[in-house]
Amino acid sequence: MNRPHTIVWSKLSRLLQQLAFITAGIAVAMGGAAAQAPGRTITIVVPVTPASGPDILARTIGEELQRRWNQAVVVENKPGASLNIGTQFVARAAPDGHTLLMTATPFTVSVSLFKNLPYDPVKSFAPVIKVATGMLGLAVHPSVPAHSTKEFIEYLRARPGQFNYSSPGVGTPHHLAMELFKLVAKVDLKHVPYRSAAGATQDLVGGHVSASFQAIHGALPLMQSGQIRLLAVASKERAAVAPQLPTLIDEDLPVVVDLWFGIFAPAGTPSEIVQRYNQEINEILRMPQIVEKLGKQGLSVVGDRPERLGAFVAQDIVKWQQVIREAGITAE
Repeated sequence: MNRPHTIVWSKLSRLLQQLAFITAGIAVAMGGAAAQAPGRTITIVVPVTPASGPDILARTIGEELQRRWNQAVVVENKPGASLNIGTQFVARAAPDGHTLLMTATPFTVSVSLFKNLPYDPVKSFAPVIKVATGMLGLAVHPSVPAHSTKEFIEYLRARPGQFNYSSPGVGTPHHLAMELFKLVAKVDLKHVPYRSAAGATQDLVGGHVSASFQAIHGALPLMQSGQIRLLAVASKERAAVAPQLPTLIDEDLPVVVDLWFGIFAPAGTPSEIVQRYNQEINEILRMPQIVEKLGKQGLSVVGDRPERLGAFVAQDIVKWQQVIREAGITAE
């Protein structure tokens, strides 16, 4: 008999929580020093394992939000199914500003790989902010007698299908970068997917595979110790930490595959809440100590408005749809 009253109270309670969040945001915008976020814990869901790029970023930003707002912020790792488990969890969360998603490049790739994706990367989420980007480098094992990208291409063309490359899994940026490289360079390499970046790197170092695209910050120590050879980076500009490495564009190969990381809220989250997060995180990303900390991880801060992230997501989906179709990539 009391169920209608329970439903009404539940809706009213949620409305009051959203109103508190919005009111706090307005107070901050107007310079209210004592303004705080509502009392409930904020959860930043990371759909990959700890110590990964998204995890590092989520914890860095979460610590600052907690300090600024005097409110509990927790990072919850929900890895699995090519990021789909954690992503679906956030898509189904209440759009009240208390659950966020820190994700990466596969967010715009999965829609082209999986036929029955349990969410829509555009319709199921409200973009908050593009946080950072990272670089990938084309790496080969030292046994490969190539010291430039052009030499590597010539070597592969003379031996089609004889060599393998590793990646952390189907649909990862590392996988797609090599498939795009294969299409543009017109070479043939066999894909060996692993369950983690560590496994893909370990077998490249061990010579079990001949090549791989590697995150530049992790690849540089391996290059310096002679365990791998880096030929180029897959970005528009050279890496500040390794300016001697050319870009693939420098080598006349239009291959650009940056790692990117962004924060999203469930669709339906009030714009005032999204704007408050965007404003606060932009300020965090401008802090010199944050720029330095992320730089040591090979990451460059981005920031900007939610609309810019939304436009980027739409463009990235189209880009990878074409690559996945032409390369004949399917989820394994």
